[in-house]
Parts: sequence; structure tokens; C-alpha cells
Amino acid sequence: MSKKILVKDVVEALDKITGGRVVKSPEDYTSGKNPFVVTKSSNIPGKAVTETPGLVCGNLNQEVKKIAVLMTLTESCIELAGATGVDAIIAHHPMADAANAGGVLLNTYLGLYNIAAFELHEAFHGLHPGLSYLHGHKAYHVDIRYKGIPGNILYVGDALPEIKTVGDMLNRLNSLMNTKQEDELLDYECKLRCCQDICETSVSAQGEIIVGEPTNKVSKVIHMFPHTGFTPEHLECAVQEHPGVDTLLATISRVYPGNPLIDKAKELGLNFLCGNSHALEIMENGMPLARAVQTLLPEVEVVLFKERVTSVPLDAFGTKEIQDYARLITEQFLLPKNN
Repeated sequence: MSKKILVKDVVEALDKITGGRVVKSPEDYTSGKNPFVVTKSSNIPGKAVTETPGLVCGNLNQEVKKIAVLMTLTESCIELAGATGVDAIIAHHPMADAANAGGVLLNTYLGLYNIAAFELHEAFHGLHPGLSYLHGHKAYHVDIRYKGIPGNILYVGDALPEIKTVGDMLNRLNSLMNTKQEDELLDYECKLRCCQDICETSVSAQGEIIVGEPTNKVSKVIHMFPHTGFTPEHLECAVQEHPGVDTLLATISRVYPGNPLIDKAKELGLNFLCGNSHALEIMENGMPLARAVQTLLPEVEVVLFKERVTSVPLDAFGTKEIQDYARLITEQFLLPKNN
């Protein structure tokens, strides 16, 4: 007979995976002793959120037979979990009432389906070199607050032996991310819906060479994240600090034409490659987390929720009936004619 797994066993497993970073007592929320309990705010009134790695809501003695690992909790995820017998959700990103539960309370919505919820985020970051590995280099220098800016992460790494050119980096990434299948899936959806203007995140924001040619040599890589505040001045300093760098890599976020980092890369004679966007973090962090949970808790079933977001022109969205519905609601309730 297999062992009965409880929510508290999942807490213990996550604590083991993170090396003791999970919240274990009420004091962890207020004492400041757990550095991974952190409040993040853009100073927009009422929009701050506190990360609390570990159990967010749920009964410690509740049985768990099926776990879903995902990046960001949404009402769609909760509905999918409820419909497919998921007992526990492990989300990478932090949760907040209403924001992650369709505008309603987390404990009410999750409690309805008897689902326990966990989060990790910063408590999971820094545990593995997966992001650099996926992109074909081994980081020998990591700075999580480059030039004194918290969160301005900088990696410097040597290309893996099998990576000789910029094209090798891109081919490696496309193979690992199964880009060909995503392209085919989108093409099929466009044909099925008779609309060629549908866009999907992993296809629209897939890896690409910004500066340089596929045949350009790669030996040493500066790996940065544009959304963290990395500037052209930072790039110039990093190149001076690490002689021999020939390639700049941007991941999670990316740059578009007109970004000054592009001109600076050209000035410094660097190749410039945009790799995985944030939409593919389920591969980088979700897969290893799910595998670790499955290894520690072999008695449970582990699934991954893969987010897929598409853009569809308004006039091509849905059926004629739903288009008529939208016009009816608009005309009679949202934009009524003046009498």
C-alpha cells in the first residue's frame, strides 16, 4: 500500500528542495528572519504583495493525490485544477487575494474545490543554473545586484563545448523549447479559425539574433535581463570587467528596435541574442520543480499547467452568435443611445 501524502508532506518536500527557505511558523512573516518573505511594491496605492514561500492556504492534514505545478495562478488554472482532480497547486509566482483568483478571495475559491495552494518564487530562484544552461553557457560569475541595484542580475559565462556560434545557441534553444511544434500549433489554429492574424506569445517572442550573424563565433557571454534596469552604461562596464566577452544575451524580457542596448552592443562589437521570454519560464523553473516534487513524493501524480496566450482581432473572435451578443450588450447596456 502506498504512503498517504498530506499537505504537510508537500511543505516538507518544498522546504527540502529550497534548502530550508519555506515559511515554517507565524514568526517567519514578521520577524525578518526569513529573507524570502519580501514585500514588493511599485508604490501604486493598495497594490503591494508579500511573497510567502510555502503554504498560502489549505489544511496541513488534507490528503494530496494530484499536484499541479504552474507559473502564475489565475481563475483559469483554478477551474482546470477543480475539473481535473488536482488537490494542490504549486505556483512559482506570488499570490494575492482577488488578483490571482478572478477578483474573489483565494481561500473561498480554492476552498470550494478543496485545493491547497503553495508559492515559492524568490525562494526557488538561485537554486540551479538552468537558465544559463538552456541558453548554452556556464556562468562563472553571478551578480544579483549589479552596480548596487537590487534585482539587476548579471551572469557572465563561458559557452558550452558544443556551442561554437550564435546559430548554435539559437538552434539549441529552439530544440529544447520545441519551437517547431509551437509554430505548427499556431499555424493549425489560424487555419481552423480561418484567421491568419492570430498571435501567440511563445511564437511572437521566440529567440532571435538582434546583432550579428548565425555563423559568428561565441566564446564568452554576458547574460542580462532588460526589465531589471540593465543599461548601456552597465554593459560597457561589464565588458571592461570581463575581457573577452563577445556575445550579449537577453532573457526573460527582451529589447525591440530603438532600444539603446542595441546600439551599444554594435559599438562594442558584440553579438546580441534575445532568448527565452518570461512566457517560457514553465520550462526553465517549472519542469525542474515538478521533477523534484515527483522524486520526493512518488505517491502523487504531478502535472504541469502550461499557459498559452493568444491575440485575436476583435472582428475574428468567436462565432457570429457571440459577436451579435457583444454588439447587443454594448448597444443596450454599455453605450445606450441618448433619448
